[in-house]
This record gives sequence, structure tokens and C-alpha cells, in this order.
Amino acid sequence: MVMRRRTRVVIVGAGFAGLAAARTLAKAGALVTLVDHNPYSTFQPLLYQVATAGMSMSDVSYPVRTYAAKWPNVRARRGALSTVLPEKRRVELDDGSTLDYDFLVLATGVTTNWYDVPGAPENAQPLYSLEDAAALRRRLQHCLEDAVAGRRDSVHVVVVGGGSTGVEIAGTLAELRRRTLPLTHPEIRPDQTSVTLVERFDFVLAPYKPRLRNAAAAALRKRGVRLRLGATVASVEPDAVGIVDGTHVPSDVTVWALGVTAPAYVAEWGLPQTKGGRIRVTEALNVPKHPEIFVAGDLAGPPEQLPQLAQPAIQMGEHVGKQILAAAQGLPLRPFSYRDPGIMATVGRAEAVLQLSNGLTMRGWPAWLVWIFIHVAYLLGGRNRITVLVNFFWRYAGPRHAATSISQ
Repeated sequence: MVMRRRTRVVIVGAGFAGLAAARTLAKAGALVTLVDHNPYSTFQPLLYQVATAGMSMSDVSYPVRTYAAKWPNVRARRGALSTVLPEKRRVELDDGSTLDYDFLVLATGVTTNWYDVPGAPENAQPLYSLEDAAALRRRLQHCLEDAVAGRRDSVHVVVVGGGSTGVEIAGTLAELRRRTLPLTHPEIRPDQTSVTLVERFDFVLAPYKPRLRNAAAAALRKRGVRLRLGATVASVEPDAVGIVDGTHVPSDVTVWALGVTAPAYVAEWGLPQTKGGRIRVTEALNVPKHPEIFVAGDLAGPPEQLPQLAQPAIQMGEHVGKQILAAAQGLPLRPFSYRDPGIMATVGRAEAVLQLSNGLTMRGWPAWLVWIFIHVAYLLGGRNRITVLVNFFWRYAGPRHAATSISQ
């Protein structure tokens, strides 16, 4: 679709949804300003690899300005959204500057949901941003070195949440504990370390079929992960995770992989909100009473709840871009329809589970290879794809003495 005139579009958020919308609009000739508080876009599905030293921060990030430079009609701007002024079709950024628009796309994403659990924000490590992954990695590094020096007695890790993120980081940490630590930290005894996964359901990976749930749980146990299923977290303390049944799980490092919610500042924008603080949108993904404002990705609250994954965000971003192009030409908007390609999660080396929308399932080595190549394909930049692919196979198929150390 070709634009009849140069329409100004401001996109706030350079995640999966924001970049997809920018690409769709840029190809049609719209004047796009891409705003993000970070100078880079983060590939969130691989953050657990950064946290466990399998990849560097640069492997899973891509400069926003480099992305914008692909099109002469796209500009990048670093800043955070402060105020939305729909009547003036203007936004204010945190530095006091303003941007005028014909259409606005909000795709800032969400943040960690602590579920009002006492002590969780203070004592648990989230894993939602690049900064979170780096902080968790440093925390693990310090604990291991303290254990070697005798400044602490143990390095017990508790992962809260049995979704994809929780399962993936628990499996990776367990493999590091068994495969790498005996070589890199021989001073630490096996009984001084452990990995425990706490999940309130009686199973992990809730969206998956029972067969895949059981396979993932068995794979975690095989790797030495202690599963506390059917256990709801009551509190997070500096050295333990409290369970509602009164028991406590010792924890030197608590990883919070439980859920997300809209940031508190979204309420200041004056737009209607729905469950989890997300912005309420129509079936076409624009805001009621403000049809020129669209919302895409995890921040959107459409009538039908969508999974908080990369694919829905990408498809929503592309849809929003197409609807803006249609609206600019006076054409009617179309409702968003999600095309479910399936879901997948990895448990560790040569083990993953995959469930397609047609009911087909796969597990083990074949699913693991599919998981790797699909994730590599979605990375931005050829260099990132090559380095991530090499790192994957070096970490999991390379010689044991060359295994990645979390303290590197």
C-alpha cells in the first residue's frame, strides 16, 4: 500500500511490536519517529542466556538508530514518554521535548509483576530487561566467588514461576551446576549448590499439553532441578522463599519469573485501562474515543486476551501499521486476528518442547534444533545471528573443559 501523503507517525517502544509497526509504515513512505528510552532493542527470549553467561549483552541487543537507518523516512529518538495530549495530537517526553503526530503507536511493553508478595521487589531478581539479566549474572558471579572464598556457605538458587522463562533458566542453571561448576569452581561442594523451581500449579508450562508438561518436568528433574509444584509463594526473604504452607526454601539467589503488568506511569497518560493496567483497545487495536492512537504488544488490552509472546507482538505491530495506512486514506479499519504459529520452550541441552496450533507436538533433540533456528532467525542483524548460533552450539556441543562459566 502506498501513502497518498506523508503521514507523521510516532511509535513509542522499540520492541517486537514497535519495530514491526515501523517496518510496515516505513515501506509505505510514512514519516516515522521511533522513540525508546534505551538506545537499543532487546531480544527478550534469550535474556536467560545473558544471565547465565551463555551470551553477551550485545548478542541480544540491536541499536535502534541502526534499525532506523534502513529507511530515509524513519528517525530514532531516545527518550521516555511522559504525557499524551490527544487533543493536540502531541506527546511530551521526559526531557521536556514534544513530538506532533497524525497517528500514535504505543508499544512500550510491560514490566515485572510482583503480585504484592512481601519482600519480592527487595529480595528477588527479575528477568525482563537487559539490565535485569546483567544484574542477575553479577549476583550469581558474586555468590559463587563468595562461596569459593568461604564468605558464604551455599549458592542455592530458587526460580519462582514455571512458565517458559522459569523453565528455561532453571534448566540452564542446573546444567551449569552439574557440568561446569565442578571444573570452574572445584572448591564448592555439590551439596552447597542447588536449583529449585517453585510453581503454584501442579505442573510446569501451563499452556502446553499434559504430555509436554510432563516431559519438561522430567527433563528438569533429570538435570537435578528440585520441583516444588502446587506451591504458592507467600514471601521472599534475603535467604529463603516462604511458601503458603509455612515451609521455607533456602535461597541465596531468587529469580522472579512469575508474570508481568503495565508500569504504574501508564495511568498518567489518561487512556482507558483494563486488566493488568493494559490500555483498553478496540478489535482494530486503537483506543476508544481516540482512534488515531493505536496500542500494540503486551501493553495492549484487546477484547480477546493474547499470549505475551513475540509472535502476537509482531503480528499486532504489523496490523497496526496496516490500519494506520488504511486510515490515512480514509479506508475502514479491520479487526486484528491472531495467527497462532504454536509455542515452544527449551529445557536445556538437546531438550525442548514444541506445540503447534494444529495440535502437533514435538520434544527432545528435534524440537531443540527447531527452537534454536527459529530464535536465531528472529534476531536483528547478521552478526547477532552468527554469534548467537555459534554460542549455542559451543555452549551445548563443545568440549566440556571449554564450557561457559557463569563467572566469566
